[in-house]
Amino acid sequence: MPLTVLTDNDVRELLYTLTKEDIDELQSNLAEALHSYSTGDTNSPCCASFQPQRTIIKKNGVTTLFMPASTGSSVGMKIVSLQQPEVPLHSKSSVSSGNSESHNGTPSGSMSSSASVKSTTNDFASMTLTPSSTMSSSRDSVDGSSFQPPASIASSRSTTPKGSITLLDSNGNPMGIVNAEELTAFRTALSSTLMLKKRENVHTVTVFGAGKQAYWHIRLALILKGDQIRHVNIINRSFERSIKLMKAFQMTQDFNDQWRKDIKFSAMSPEFGEYGRLLKEEVRKADVIFCCTPSVEPLFPAEFLTSREGRRKGRYIVAIGSYAPHMCELHPDIFKVAVEPEHGGHHHHRHARQGGVVIVDSLESCLKESGEIVKAKLKPEHLVEIGELMMIKKAATREIELGGPGEQGLLDWLTKGNVIYKSVGMGLLDLVVAGDLIRMGKEKDVGVTIEDF
Repeated sequence: MPLTVLTDNDVRELLYTLTKEDIDELQSNLAEALHSYSTGDTNSPCCASFQPQRTIIKKNGVTTLFMPASTGSSVGMKIVSLQQPEVPLHSKSSVSSGNSESHNGTPSGSMSSSASVKSTTNDFASMTLTPSSTMSSSRDSVDGSSFQPPASIASSRSTTPKGSITLLDSNGNPMGIVNAEELTAFRTALSSTLMLKKRENVHTVTVFGAGKQAYWHIRLALILKGDQIRHVNIINRSFERSIKLMKAFQMTQDFNDQWRKDIKFSAMSPEFGEYGRLLKEEVRKADVIFCCTPSVEPLFPAEFLTSREGRRKGRYIVAIGSYAPHMCELHPDIFKVAVEPEHGGHHHHRHARQGGVVIVDSLESCLKESGEIVKAKLKPEHLVEIGELMMIKKAATREIELGGPGEQGLLDWLTKGNVIYKSVGMGLLDLVVAGDLIRMGKEKDVGVTIEDF
């Protein structure tokens, strides 16, 4: 039985050459698997009953996750290890709704000082830095001027997951081993951007983080919505890392025309003067917010989005960096507002009576492992799995195309409303994407195949 091995370089070679059509195909396969997962039908190949819970071992400062999964054509296991970040002693990770902020909107345990504006002389095609002096100011009841970022958990330890995915065919024969480092970030972004494709206004994208997750969320957003996006703003504690990420998108002679050349990139960090005010402006201007950091405290005050001014604009918000109960990228109050009943209208989904939901990859996993959901004390009726929602949306769109009423309220919410997607990751995502990459590797002669393993 042949076995294909894809190294991290092999995976990167395959991923960096993906076209929009390739992404569409991969997302279609992923959406089908996620729908199968959410059906509850044991005859469905990816049913949740066939997806065991992950097992975690913590030893010597390293967390190792064992994530088994199965599809209709394969079974497998992802094993990855992450070095545990060193949390500062003064950092308070027990953020809870209503009492985690002081009277001036500054999260407890945040830094107490701010450095002056830091600039750079780097000047490269289609990218600019946005100094504070050029950003417009708009003040309301929550001006953000006194906000300081949460204490850094950065250290010499790398928080990038390292490991592999092993795949067996339906008969139990080994068929592939794939390096998981680049694939993990890619498959997360692939699922996060499923709901992005139909958003009506995607002009400004704000990204928290500057690692692999941030890179792939930006790259897929540009491939899928590059005809609309005008501005990408990267916010990270390290200004140098933000610049490095910006340079990764520098247009070169082999530019493949997958997105416009005039997209403006900017970077911001807590080293900027008046960071809180500038942060509020970037959050408020954003049509899409990607949170890709392993933060244990909220990245910005809840009021930036929950105040009357903050709620005027519809946004698509993705939170994928926090994956344990003690972690928290978004303030729990943002989640509470998202599930408040709508007066005079309602959302159209299986929990319509609740008036609003947070979209998740796995209901069971997020109720246990998402710090934001745990701290907001959300219940199962406040959540809807993306696999179920994708199929409801598809059916509603088809009905409207055929002249029927469809579920217009649902479509309006998903395309123009305030939508939050929370993911803690599933082995099923890795197995589906790894299987597709093995197939692509064989087609493009990438990787090594051992014919008689």
